[in-house]
Amino acid sequence: MEIADMTREYAADIIAWRYPPPYDCYDLAGVEAAFLTDPGNGYLALVHEGRLIGFRVFGVDGQVPGGVYDGSALDTGGGLRPELTGRGLGRQAIATGLTYGTARFRPAAFRVTVAGFNLRAQRVLRGLDFTPTATFEATTDGRPFVIMTRPAGDSVV
Repeated sequence: MEIADMTREYAADIIAWRYPPPYDCYDLAGVEAAFLTDPGNGYLALVHEGRLIGFRVFGVDGQVPGGVYDGSALDTGGGLRPELTGRGLGRQAIATGLTYGTARFRPAAFRVTVAGFNLRAQRVLRGLDFTPTATFEATTDGRPFVIMTRPAGDSVV
């Protein structure tokens, strides 16, 4: 897996992805492709053998309204193509993003915000040395979320 620039084609593909409930909270329905291709919004493509398999995001778009965030960590998030979820690719996808983020941004720490029900993602993140630091309810829909952090300098793999 590798990180690539977000293209219009990749962005158009991603905004059409639909996840089954309850993962549909991760759908980017209603988002314009131009938002994902704007470098200021921090979206990057995750590709494998030339095929788009997911995306990573760095910065404020990794945050969820209602959470308390500060400058102590770089927010990151992402997603896999819906048909690839649950197949054991999450660890490598996140690790690829962390390696990229460490090299490009040199943060002291990384922070992820994950839906409270998403135990699968939380398990993967714990395996990558993230620890829960806060919980909150999103101001958009009242859904519970967990904030998890890890030092950036730790080995990813």
